[in-house]
Amino acid sequence: MMPFKGFGLVLLTFLVSVLALGAYCETPYEKFLRQHYDNPKSNVGKQYCDVMMKRRGLDKPACKEVNTFIHNTKNNIKSVCTDTGGKDYGNGLRIALRPFTVTTCKLKGGSTRPPCKYSDNKSSRYIVIACNENKEPVHFDESIIVTV
Repeated sequence: MMPFKGFGLVLLTFLVSVLALGAYCETPYEKFLRQHYDNPKSNVGKQYCDVMMKRRGLDKPACKEVNTFIHNTKNNIKSVCTDTGGKDYGNGLRIALRPFTVTTCKLKGGSTRPPCKYSDNKSSRYIVIACNENKEPVHFDESIIVTV
């Protein structure tokens, strides 16, 4: 195989740089939205969690074990970061003042290697999140489940 020369090497270097930078250009708020926001709930068929986890890149490099999608508006989710929609829950977390409809996806089986298979559970619960200085959600606490 002939090594890259001239323009080909420059192009390859450029493409690798763009791809590497792209992974770091996602803000914490954008990452939160990619991982947890789905409103209205996507109509993807019976395997909602299998499809959504793959679509959102939560199956690489390994299958994420638990992930929750929130089915409400961005503004309602952001309001949890304010006194009108949420209250302090300790440890830098805030809890919603009203319940949200969510779908929780849990990995089935013992392996975290793709292909990933998930079970899903739709429920109503008070979401618990961490917010940044701009009052935007940046972390969903999967371990705290406060149901209606």
